[in-house]
Amino acid sequence: MGLQKPTDLRRNWTVFFLFLLITLANYGVHIGFSLKPYMIFSLLYFVIMISQFRFYHLQLYEVAMLAFYLIYSFTGAFSLYPASSIRIMAGALIYLSCYLVMKSILEGVHQSIIDKSIGYVGLIFNTASLLLYVIGLKSVGYFFDTEGIRISQFGLMIDRNYPRLIGLLQDPNFFVFYNTVFFAYYLCNSKGWLNKAGLILCITTNILTFSRGGLLVMMALFVLYGLINHPFKQLKMTMGVILSVSFACYIAIVYLRFDLLSILESRMNDFTNDGGSGRIELWGRAWEYFTTHKVVGIGAFNFAEYNSFEYGDNLSVHNTFLDVLSESGLLGIFFYLLFLFLVVYQLYQYKIYKHKPYLFLTVIGMVLQMGFLSVIINDIFFMVLAILSTYLNRCKSGTQESTFSMTTVQKVS
Repeated sequence: MGLQKPTDLRRNWTVFFLFLLITLANYGVHIGFSLKPYMIFSLLYFVIMISQFRFYHLQLYEVAMLAFYLIYSFTGAFSLYPASSIRIMAGALIYLSCYLVMKSILEGVHQSIIDKSIGYVGLIFNTASLLLYVIGLKSVGYFFDTEGIRISQFGLMIDRNYPRLIGLLQDPNFFVFYNTVFFAYYLCNSKGWLNKAGLILCITTNILTFSRGGLLVMMALFVLYGLINHPFKQLKMTMGVILSVSFACYIAIVYLRFDLLSILESRMNDFTNDGGSGRIELWGRAWEYFTTHKVVGIGAFNFAEYNSFEYGDNLSVHNTFLDVLSESGLLGIFFYLLFLFLVVYQLYQYKIYKHKPYLFLTVIGMVLQMGFLSVIINDIFFMVLAILSTYLNRCKSGTQESTFSMTTVQKVS
């Protein structure tokens, strides 16, 4: 029973490499836009394995998602900066094409293989990110006073004198967003030393990003997980996490030579002075653009161009909902909220919070973080949606063994 056919084994490795390449978003080839490793992998897979490609049934939320991107791209016809709109249209087309290939790959393997791949990739992603962060600290000699200049070294970003972890990515806030699926997975599957180590790594790397919004969402997910499970059963795990994180803080203070707790306290206190790193001011500008272009907005991917022309800084809104509202107006935000509503509705309809709680927590965590980030198109979010769609298809066809446990898989193999 433990033997697998060569075809099945190849598919299992395909899922693992696909997920791993998605976490390497920072290492793309720039050809006017970033052609990312997983995109190249998806294209090669489609060309080589075209005979095995299947177009699977779309969930309700996927139909709404496609409708949103169609409407969002349509608003580019009314934009003052059509080149930016064309760029996001091309990006959306590439992302959605890779999404369909991703679904085709995932539908060919058992759900347990998808789950195990998330567990292994999460360990690699967080371990590599933490190592790069330590290397970055040593390369700058633990000196963080850069007089307000942002500096990136390996897995470290010094941002306003804070040593923030970016790991394999470019931005500490997006690191937490990418790490949400791994954090939720380890939180909901804490049995086994590998998963316990993964959870501790996730918590450690998330803390070292010093992302205020990300850390708040992480705590919210921890509380939510306690609510959907028996709180007293989670007490042992909670105590273990607290002790492990305390030990990690001790290592950071004694051996890495910086006071982690003081930095965290200072970072939180800064919110009253920096307005959420300037987000509140950007949100006000986005709302202003919406009020003058209520129906179709200022055009797809045009906020940064407007902001650069009027205020001299080429920044995004740092809020997905206001981003969509300002760039595609009431028309775009209606379809976007419909898309997210249907995602949450189908999570509830199929009781995902009971059968696959990590998917439930991941989606909720990502939606919450959209209030602090601009993620109109995003690799890891599409990956989670593809995993959810695959699981729902199996639920509908009756082939999903919802009681199939990870421990059973490990015993068989």
